[in-house]
Amino acid sequence: MTVVDVINKYQEKYDLTKHEHLVLGIIESIDDGVLERQDQLPSINEMVAELGYARKTIVGAYEELKSRGLVESKKAKGYFIVSKETNMVRRIALLLYSLQRFQKEFYDAFRGELGERFQIDVFFHHNNLSVFENTLMNIKGKYGFYVVAPIPHPVAKSLLGSFSSDKLLVVDRFVQPSKNYSYISQEFGNSTYNKLLKLLPKIRKYKLFVLFVDEDGDLPKSVVNAFEKFLSDHNVKGVIEKKYDLSILKKDHLYFTTNDSFLWDILKDCTDKKYVLGKDVGILSHDDHIIKKFISGGITTISTDFSEMGVQAALHVKSGEMTQQITPSYLIDRGSV
Repeated sequence: MTVVDVINKYQEKYDLTKHEHLVLGIIESIDDGVLERQDQLPSINEMVAELGYARKTIVGAYEELKSRGLVESKKAKGYFIVSKETNMVRRIALLLYSLQRFQKEFYDAFRGELGERFQIDVFFHHNNLSVFENTLMNIKGKYGFYVVAPIPHPVAKSLLGSFSSDKLLVVDRFVQPSKNYSYISQEFGNSTYNKLLKLLPKIRKYKLFVLFVDEDGDLPKSVVNAFEKFLSDHNVKGVIEKKYDLSILKKDHLYFTTNDSFLWDILKDCTDKKYVLGKDVGILSHDDHIIKKFISGGITTISTDFSEMGVQAALHVKSGEMTQQITPSYLIDRGSV
């Protein structure tokens, strides 16, 4: 196998720029012994003839290898390998909803597990389909791997289906493109219903069960469906509210918040009214956080482990093996219901 063969393999396998094909192909050739110290790289003209790349692309790749201390140029002779101390950096594009607390937990674990041999560029779509589409189109073909938290929408499904399945990992929300691919996702419907069922004896002590759904948020519809099914199946009186104000806060009511801005407002008003959580009013929150362990004596939550999701996503990127995994959700009962 020659260095050109290795570069061609990168061209076929990885969705990268031509510059990256050259740099990473030559680095792999060094790591695998195809190229040894003092070996001469193919000339610029030879590379143009073999690969069809522009001269400036090949020169740019060779110069980057020089800057890494792997290659040196000799006047009128060409480029030569001078070191085998490679430190291959694979570029990862990570597209998330926004820098929310649980997204940061995912990123920190993902970054920590991958280590220094991976470069991660982070993008956010803020649940905006136009931003999601434009971001994907702008980054496509520029990275070795794509980790995407998608928007559940037919357009998103089509966009994801245009990526090579061996270079794509879908995380957090589950969207099924037209072909088989890897995912590490949450399941919201059954998990929400089952966690509410565990709390049923406590829920029954309240006169009204209130679910807050931010109309501008990204709460999966399956959570709302699970809530409504739970009310119907167990004859629990409940309502859905899209906004919170002080007039909604009443004794003997249980509040299920899926947006932390609602939660902080409710807790502030409970403190002002001297309401005791778990006695005067109940609070149930979506997505756990260390603060929820301590604030107001502890807030009961339904949540997945985003740090573990980040670790599993990183392990998938490093292994390249097919991964199809639903991360479990947990009920953390701290007595606020």
